[in-house]
This record gives sequence, structure tokens and C-alpha cells, in this order.
Amino acid sequence: MRTMMASMKTTLFVFLHCLLQCAVCRDVHLPAGPLYRVAGFPLSLPCAVSGYEGPRTQDFEWFLYRDDAGGRQMGVVSTRDKGFPYAPFQARVRNGEVRVDRDSGDTVRLMIQRLRAEDQGKYECYTPSTDSTYQGNYSASVTVKVIPDTLQISYSRSLTGQPVPEGAELTLTCSAGIQSEQLTHMAIMFGKRSSGDGSGGGAGGEVSPIREIISIDNMLGVVPGRSYKKRYDDGEITLEKRNGENGQGVYVMKIRAVQPDDTGSYFCEASQWIRDPDRSWQKIAQRMLQIGKLTVQQLAESLSVTSSPRGDVTLQVGSPLILTCEVLGLPSEVNSGLLVQWMKRGSVSSDEVGAGGVEVEVARMSTDGVVSWGDDLSRASGGSMEKVTETRYSLKLFSARPSDSGVYRCVVSVYAGRRDPGSSTPVTLTQRSEGVTVNLKTKDVVVSAVAQLPRGPLLKRGSTITLICNATVMTTGPTQMQVQWLRWPIPEPVIKRQQSPAADVTPPEPPVEEKPRLVAALMYDGVVKIYANSSEVSIDRVSAVGYRLRVHTATMEDQGMYACYAEAWGQDPHGGWYNTGAKAESNAVTVYLYARAADLLLIPLVVGVSSALFVGIVIIATVTCCFMKRLARQRGQK
Repeated sequence: MRTMMASMKTTLFVFLHCLLQCAVCRDVHLPAGPLYRVAGFPLSLPCAVSGYEGPRTQDFEWFLYRDDAGGRQMGVVSTRDKGFPYAPFQARVRNGEVRVDRDSGDTVRLMIQRLRAEDQGKYECYTPSTDSTYQGNYSASVTVKVIPDTLQISYSRSLTGQPVPEGAELTLTCSAGIQSEQLTHMAIMFGKRSSGDGSGGGAGGEVSPIREIISIDNMLGVVPGRSYKKRYDDGEITLEKRNGENGQGVYVMKIRAVQPDDTGSYFCEASQWIRDPDRSWQKIAQRMLQIGKLTVQQLAESLSVTSSPRGDVTLQVGSPLILTCEVLGLPSEVNSGLLVQWMKRGSVSSDEVGAGGVEVEVARMSTDGVVSWGDDLSRASGGSMEKVTETRYSLKLFSARPSDSGVYRCVVSVYAGRRDPGSSTPVTLTQRSEGVTVNLKTKDVVVSAVAQLPRGPLLKRGSTITLICNATVMTTGPTQMQVQWLRWPIPEPVIKRQQSPAADVTPPEPPVEEKPRLVAALMYDGVVKIYANSSEVSIDRVSAVGYRLRVHTATMEDQGMYACYAEAWGQDPHGGWYNTGAKAESNAVTVYLYARAADLLLIPLVVGVSSALFVGIVIIATVTCCFMKRLARQRGQK
């Protein structure tokens, strides 16, 4: 039994010793073969060594066993001996076509820049020993098969370099194919050089930057370039494959609307891919074809917008106003969408037509022909905006009003190459026309307004407040008045204190003026509008010039300073009413509400009741206290 246990221990020790030695022994690694590569294109063979002793930088020697050399060894290149290459490789090593690139101290890569048919065979990577004992493997080999170059690429039409208008559609076609006995995949890529003539040299010898536009990768997936992803997602750039002659594929790239950034030299690149035994994909052939140079002519160089009539236009109130907008310089071959707007600045209320103010939109026509009006929705029934031709648009106001005076401009936003742009599609260019100044001749209108509080008993809480506004207008022709009643709170009196020379007293701040509050309005057409108020309010017309405001069952919140605001409205020849712009604000009338008799008796009543209750409670408390003390003394005597 003891002999058996000793034998098992010895066997286990020997096994662990061998395992430890194998774990630290030298190992040279090459990719699994066979590897298929294409003649005329680069070959890259990585070789790594591990488990070695000695310096971290190891030497490598490459050998080739050609298929036609009967298994004879041929030196290719070495990292330690410049005279190592055999005669067939000496010239290629000297000119750098065959070399060893070092990735790290123990990893290198055999590079053959242009693979030849006679380079086919078994390649061996050997590492000279730097170990104290000879253990492990010092070389590894892999078979390389050289297959013929069958990658073909062509195009059907080249770019001539003639300027292409911004927004035009660009179509590039590239044909490519492979005739190989091996199972390989092909990828296609369209790209652009931003500058240069496409030969790879730029000014000063610098290489022009290359931007990948779109490609079909080796897994047959469409992949947009990083700079073109948004345009691809928006459907602006597409790439499709069609079946061509002789088994070739026809690849068609379309850019829906070219932009100024698309200027440059275009090329098509086809590459051949194969899957190695380690299941990794490797590019084994690549060919690039220059298609030509594209120059995009910017729309800003040709586009202009004009409006007519030019200069100043003077009209009578009620006359039709017709303005025309024309878009010039749009390329006929580009199908663009136009957003046309009519903007106006200034009005009759300005001291000078078109001076200052905010520019507002009068009307617009979208790219799909839908017309919408600005803030003055009444113009939808009193005007029209039409598309006369593809580049001419008109604005018509059937009956001009004084408020229609101002400076009009036509604003055109162009979506180059996008007839029906989406909501997120950016505008290519926006141009504005010169201004057309429109003046409206108005008759002289003078308006005056006076507010008064009729004589009567003192106003008290619960009374009806009655105010009269006498509004008069001096003009010719039919007119109507529009009257509004406004109220301000009564300002608190400011107590002026004289400052003592010895005292540092800060004077009180001036009271803040509150904005008036609209109480009620009688419109020019007789419609009454009542606004927020704590009491019931009515407004009516009591005479030709008198307008009455009544606040029923008034509360303390209804007292304040009242004023009326009058505007004159005239009638045009077509029977429509318009604001003449003549207005007047009356004087302010102060309304106080006094307390009622019942309110004056309330304070004594409350004070009397409170005093009686207090006295009664005190008497009851005193009697109760005395009674309790007497009762306590009687119990103490017993």
C-alpha cells in the first residue's frame, strides 16, 4: 500500500513539473491557414512569440517554402541580418516592398506590398533562441494561396466639372464585379475629396481630406458616412444595387438636393473581402475609380426678390390695394418649394409711415399653396393671396383701411430641391424685397371726450354709480363711436416729512402708478362688452353724444378714478367700417363710497355688547369666589 502511494506521488510530481515547464516554454503563433490573398495587393502576416526568456525585443526570421521549389527553404527577411534575404527577395527588401513591421518587442508583421503569383507557398516565422534551455516551439508556419485579381470597376458617366445649381439632384453610377473561385464578398463605397483634382495631391503636397458618403459593406448593409448620416436618415441620400451585365453589380447613389458643401472630387471604391479560418473578415483587394469634380453654384448668387409697384403708393380709404411679388434667378431644372410671406412695418398710428414698430405678418402662402393670415383674421374675408405664375405672387386687399398703411415687403424662403419639405427641413435661403410704402388718404377727424359724475345724493355702499361720457366727433361722412370705460384705484396720499438737519431720514418712495383696468365697452357696431368687475355693470347710449356707465350695488372695490376712451370709426364706400385712428381720452372722475347709517351704528353696538359681557363675567366671577370662601370657613368651624 505504501509503495502504491509513493508511486502515485511521484507520477503527480512529474506531471506538475511538465505542466509548469510547458506553461513557461516559448511559443510562436501565426494565423490559421490557408490564407487566400489577391495578386498585386498587400499581404500582412502577424507573428507573435510568448513564454520566452531574455530581452523583451525578440528577433524574427521569415522563410518561404514555395510550391514550385520542391519544398526548399528560402530566406525572405530578418530583423537581425540584412544579408538574410535570398536572391529573389533581395531587391524587394531593399526598396521596401518586402519588410518587417514591428508592432511591439515580441510581435511583428511581415508586409509584402505587392503580392506576386510566385509568392504562394508556406511561410515560416522563426525566432532565434534567447532561452537558457531549449523548450517549446521556435517557429510556426502558415500556407498562403495567391489568387488572381478579378476585381473590376467602371462608371457610366463622369462629372464634367460644369457648375450645378444648388438643390439639383446628383446621380452617380458605378459598376463592379468579381470573378473568383473562392467565396468572397464585395463592398462598394462612394466618397468625396473636398479639394484637389482627385489625384491625392493638394496644395503644398498635402493630401485632400476624404469623406465617405455612403457604402454597402462586406455584410451587404448600407452604411452612411458620419458626416452624411442625418441626410441619409432624412432620405436625402440613397444607394441601391441593380443587376448589370456579365454578373456585375450596378450601384446607384443619389443625392436629392446638392448643397455648397458637396463641391469636390467624387470617386467610387470597390473592395474584395474574404473570411479567414479564424472567422475574421479581411480586405484582400481594393480599387478606386475617379468619377469627376462637382462644383455647386450657390443659390444666393442668382436669387433676387422684387415687389411692385415700386416706391410710394397713395390710396383713398376703401380703394383696393394690389401688391405683386416676383422671384427671379431660380434654376429651372431645380424643383424647389417656396414659402412666400407679406410683411408690414408701421401703421397710421405712427408719426411717420413705416417708422419704428414691429414688423408683422400680413399673409403667407406655404409650399403646398395653403394661405394663412396674420393677427388680423378679418382680412381672410377682405383680401386674397394668389399664385399667379410659378414665380409670381399677388396680395390683394379689397378695401384698404388706414391701419393698412405702412411699408410692405415680400419675404421668400426657398427649399432648394425640395418641393414638399417636412417640418424639420431647413430653409436653403431667405430673400427680402425692397419696401413698398403704402399711404392712405384719410379725412380729417377730431374726437373729444368728457367724463362727469351727475349731481345727486352721496354714494354709499350698495348704491348705483352712474357716470356719463360725452364723446363728440367732427368729420364728414358717416361715423360711429366706440367707447371704453377705464378705472384706476385711488392713490394713497403721500405724507411729506421735513427732514431735520441733524437727523438722517430717508424720504418715502413715490407711489407706484397702477395700470387702468377695463370695466366695460360699447363697440362701434352696438355690441356691449363687460369685463371683470366685482359688481353688476351696464353700459348704454343715452343720447347722440352721451354714453352711460352704471355700476349696480357698488362695493368698496368699485370706488376709484374713472375715465372714458373714445375712438371714431368711419365707413368706406363699400359699406365696411374701419378705425380712423382718431381717439381721445377724457378727464378722470373720482368716485368715493361713504358708509351707511347701519354701518355707523354697528361699531357702538359691538362695543356695548362686548362691554356688557365683560362686566357680567366679572360680577359672576366675584360672587362665585366670595361664596366659595364663606362655604370653606363654615366647614372649618364644624
